[in-house]
Amino acid sequence: MADSVLMITWGSPVRGREERGLDVFNEALGLYGRLQQEGRIEGFDVALLQPNGLMDGFIALRGSAEQLSALRQDEEFRRTTVAASLIVDDFRLIDGSTGEGIARDMELYREAVSQVPQAV
Repeated sequence: MADSVLMITWGSPVRGREERGLDVFNEALGLYGRLQQEGRIEGFDVALLQPNGLMDGFIALRGSAEQLSALRQDEEFRRTTVAASLIVDDFRLIDGSTGEGIARDMELYREAVSQVPQAV
């Protein structure tokens, strides 16, 4: 079961590169589908967001921490992320937790909170 997530977020397309943006988006979805079929990630979700001034969309890749760490070193994944970073503003890769990883990270948070004096 997936305990980690790699969020890929982006903002507006760079003007004049919209067509290339569609190509890279479709190539990325093909890559993530192939990675899922090969068992290198557990799955992924895609969201296109309504205009909001912050983020135009995201892809959440789900897997184990080991799977997602290995993915970050994969040459095809790296080529895709470089291509994407050239066609959209505010491109980001963000590591996070999901599933059973949430309980693990909340316990770390609880431990840290217990060491901070609480205001009344």
